Amino acid sequence: MPVKAALTRQNFDTRWTAFRRPYAQVAPRNLRTWLTDSGSLTQRLVNLSNGEFRVEVVSQGSALPTRSEARLLGLKPRRKALVREVHLIGCDQIWVFARTVVPFSSLRGTQRRLRLLGNRSLGSLLFSTPGMRRGPLQISRLQLADRRQVWARRSVFYLAGQPLLVSEVFLPELLQVK
Repeated sequence: MPVKAALTRQNFDTRWTAFRRPYAQVAPRNLRTWLTDSGSLTQRLVNLSNGEFRVEVVSQGSALPTRSEARLLGLKPRRKALVREVHLIGCDQIWVFARTVVPFSSLRGTQRRLRLLGNRSLGSLLFSTPGMRRGPLQISRLQLADRRQVWARRSVFYLAGQPLLVSEVFLPELLQVK
């Protein structure tokens, strides 16, 4: 089943947990380093794919974040934000589904460039921006429409003190890469 059809906004309105050592026993061993790595996921995928990496925009536009996303970003209920969903593709396989929620108040000044990423990686912009800060990682197990279980992580990034939320869903195809 295509990931686009398998993941919906409701998948992200779930319980997220701060990643702690005891909880690590629940997450599959082969996923733990992916879930806890605080570096650039984009760079790690580029390296894994030997440069055969690309970003494909699934959707981008004004939308309501989930309750969980809005709460984490400090948004008032029913306040829209810029929501961007992409596939991170390595070796012609979708390895990660990523969802970014950016409050419109965060799109001022130089942060306006977030609207214009197109098929460029958000990670490449985040990790090359001086002063970027990343909040704590949270993880969750999501169920796809076809009943498969996948693991995801999310964290709030701060650019020029302004928040944006990045959620990354690790798909089974990623774990099959040798």
